[in-house]
Formats: sequence, structure tokens, C-alpha cells
Amino acid sequence: MTRETSPDPEVIFQMHGATALVTLNRPATRNAIDDALRERLLGVMADLEADPAVRAVVVTGAGKCFCAGGDIAAMRARLDAPPGEVGFNGWRRQIRTHEAISAIRDFPKPVIAAVNGPAVGLGADLALACDFVLAADTAFFAISYLLRGLIPDGGSLYLLPRRVGLSRAKDLIYSGRRVAAAEAQQIGLADRIAPRESCVSEALDWAASFHDSAQTAMALGKTILNGSFETGLEEIFSLGGRSQAICYTSAEHRAAIEAFLEKSK
Repeated sequence: MTRETSPDPEVIFQMHGATALVTLNRPATRNAIDDALRERLLGVMADLEADPAVRAVVVTGAGKCFCAGGDIAAMRARLDAPPGEVGFNGWRRQIRTHEAISAIRDFPKPVIAAVNGPAVGLGADLALACDFVLAADTAFFAISYLLRGLIPDGGSLYLLPRRVGLSRAKDLIYSGRRVAAAEAQQIGLADRIAPRESCVSEALDWAASFHDSAQTAMALGKTILNGSFETGLEEIFSLGGRSQAICYTSAEHRAAIEAFLEKSK
């Protein structure tokens, strides 16, 4: 059963069982991210994080596009601002953009990007911030910032090399070229491919496979995994030890052990 829980037109979310389906809903602009959408996305993710009934999240786009990146109209307005304000205004927007990407990446529950169409620029960054990427067979990715005279600012300088390796990340960033779904899966940019018409439903099925996982252990383990490339083994042991101590006291661990012992009888 589907239960809609948000009337907001720019970001809609619905509950499919214990999975929240978050939809960027600006199809007329190919779901381009402007200030209003970004702020709403931040609010939605905060609400979902606080809701214990939410066990996983799927992010997708309305219409035929996942996300076309930053809103070009907003970029035009930025250039029309007084010269002395352009830099500071951009800096403030950067902070909020980084917070939005971090809200996806650091979300303490599994997040799957259902890339139902093009994911370009900041839209590609949004997909990369998710734990998993399921791409429609008609989708493509493009880290297109340099084509606009910009440096990637939505996390791909960090996230992309961790998925595809440093050399390939440089190729995709320097060229800004389109990467079709098949190549994306081959190089690790996407984890799975599905027919466009079933992209979201397959992502929801994938998300449901995590519903029974212990949420305390999930959140703690994800936090450590996200920083594992920059962390030495001894620190991983230390972080894991402290996290395990928390897991020892969780109701989920107690219930799992009691159920196992009862079954073994």
C-alpha cells in the first residue's frame, strides 16, 4: 500500500511499506535543483531520519529525467547580482548544497538512487551520494561542470573516484561526457540496471530487502564504512569496538539473541 505523506509540489514523498520514495518533482525543468527544492529536500530527509517507521529511502525524479543538475535560471540570476555580492551569495548556496548532499550520504538508513533518466552535474552528485545506484536502461550520467566553466561542487570530486577509480574519474570530469547506463554499470558508477518502466519498483524491492536489518547496527556500520577509505585499520577497530558496545545494549540485539536461543531449543 502507498501512503502519501507530503503535499509539497517540489519534493514529494510516499511511504511504500517501510520505504520512503522521495521524488524530485520539477519535471518542467527536468528536476533541476533550485534553492526552494534544495531546502525542501533537506527538510524531507530530516523528517525521514527522525521517523523510526522509515527503514530505507529511494530517491528518484518525476517525468523522464532524474535530475538535470543546478537550475540554469538560478545561475543566470546569480550572474545578474551586483559583482560584489556574487562570491558571497555563491558561498552561502554552496554550504546549503553540501548540507543537502551530506543529508543523503550520511542518512543512517539505506538510500537507493532510482536513476530513471539523465543524471547530470549536481544530479549525478545526488545519485553518487546514495548507498546504491539503480539506473534505468535509458538513463545516462554526465559530470558536466567543466562544460559550464565550473568545478564539480556537489561531491563528485570525492565520491566519484571511490566508485570508478581516480583515472576514470578524471576522464569523466575533464570531458563531461555522457555515460550510458551499460557503461555506468561496467565501470561501477551504477550498481544495477533495470528497464525504465520498472526502475522505481525494482529499487523499492531492493530497499525492502534491508527492512529487517538492525537499525542501530546499520547506522553505526554505515558511518564507519563511509569514512573507511581515509581511516587506518587500528582506527577502524577502535570505531568498531565503540560501536559494538552500543550494539550490545540495543533492544534489537537482545531480541535477536533471545529469538535465536528460543529457536535453538
